[in-house]
Amino acid sequence: MAHDIRAEISFLPQSAQKVRLVLDTVRGLSANEALQNLRFVNKRAGASVLKMLESAVANAEENYGVSRDDLYVAQIFANEAPTRKWRRFGARGRFKPVLRRQSHVTVVLRERGS
Repeated sequence: MAHDIRAEISFLPQSAQKVRLVLDTVRGLSANEALQNLRFVNKRAGASVLKMLESAVANAEENYGVSRDDLYVAQIFANEAPTRKWRRFGARGRFKPVLRRQSHVTVVLRERGS
């Protein structure tokens, strides 16, 4: 019986737009290939996504008894989280807004139909 194995990161302190660049490289791959690719991604979000994917694979093996070789990345996406608004003071008594963006990242693993 096929289960959807989910893992999430909430409030990752990086914009969803930047995280999606990493997610696009692993969408649709088998779990082993995705883990291998993420180890060599030269982006800051790569480490967080790798940790999340390792967690999802471990959950599948431990909780559902699914082999790591049978899993693939069915869905992976990043949504925007609330933006923290900061201010930096500028010249002539003005202040300049700084938007600190965050994201929620979700992965769904499925077992390959045999």
